[in-house]
Amino acid sequence: MNLLTQLGQASPRDTSEKGAQIYCYMRDNGNEHEVSWRAAYALIKRQSNGLFKTSPRHAAVMITEAVVQEPTTYPNCGSYLGDLFGGATPITNSNISESEIQDKSINSKKKGSRDRYSY
Repeated sequence: MNLLTQLGQASPRDTSEKGAQIYCYMRDNGNEHEVSWRAAYALIKRQSNGLFKTSPRHAAVMITEAVVQEPTTYPNCGSYLGDLFGGATPITNSNISESEIQDKSINSKKKGSRDRYSY
């Protein structure tokens, strides 16, 4: 048994899994990314064992890794993972060309979009 587990603290894997559970559960039940992300990140920050605060980007990676390692545990969550890294709603119109998608992406970055994980 791991010393951290003996002390009653969550292991990094447990923390990742709990963060993924919260994020995916909330998204599956109709919550928007922002509120789901805040709840998951709050848990990850609170249960992390390190001396330093877990960065938002690292927490997003932790959630992503948990979902990818256990996709059957989070069956619908894969479609939400892009939102953790600033992804937008998927484009469903197949008539839009790849260059139009790239142009829209570049233009949205120029308009001063903020980094959602800046702190």
